[in-house]
Amino acid sequence: MKLITFTVPCYNSAAYMDHCIETLLTAGEDAEIILVDDGSKDDTGKIADAYAEKYPTIVRVIHQENGGHGEGVNQGIRNATGVYFKVVDSDDWLDTDALQKVLTELRAHLGDEPPLDLMMANYVYEHVADNTQNVVDYKGILPEGRVFHWNEIGKFPPNKNILMHSVIYRTEVLRRSGMELPKHTFYVDNIFVYQPLPQVKTIYYMNLDLYRYFIGREDQSV
Repeated sequence: MKLITFTVPCYNSAAYMDHCIETLLTAGEDAEIILVDDGSKDDTGKIADAYAEKYPTIVRVIHQENGGHGEGVNQGIRNATGVYFKVVDSDDWLDTDALQKVLTELRAHLGDEPPLDLMMANYVYEHVADNTQNVVDYKGILPEGRVFHWNEIGKFPPNKNILMHSVIYRTEVLRRSGMELPKHTFYVDNIFVYQPLPQVKTIYYMNLDLYRYFIGREDQSV
């Protein structure tokens, strides 16, 4: 069984998906990387298949008719074998140093009773137009360095929202929540974050800048 499943929904991502995948591969055999080719019209499917051929014990590819980002995530959840689950969009990437620290911490909690339901870390807006960064962290809101519960969290100001980028769910929590993201719909991130939250009992926050959120591509939905 894998420690974590990364699901990467890909639609016409040939120009930039390599960078994303290469950062995930640094997780090694701890990781399962599910590349969902969402009916792409470019070389996305070929690139995905080449990674699966090169890393057969890590990378799996699902080719599907175009169903949108949400259906890509659904496929990942259906097929995941990892104890934990994270969505990484194909134009984004993970900081590899932070990733190693997160994996070490997740591994340390594998035997926890009750199990750790949610791992959170920071995300960074990478603005390509002016080369600036904006870090969203949860310092002073969430306890650090230990498992905690809902009654221990502080107030979230509007600029410190929880996005898909900041969460790593235990896969079983996602499945138990019965979440099914809608097809052909933009901005399903909030459903992914908030529908499973009532199932969460235990949380751990690492004050690390893990997720790099790319802003500024011409054809980006944002």
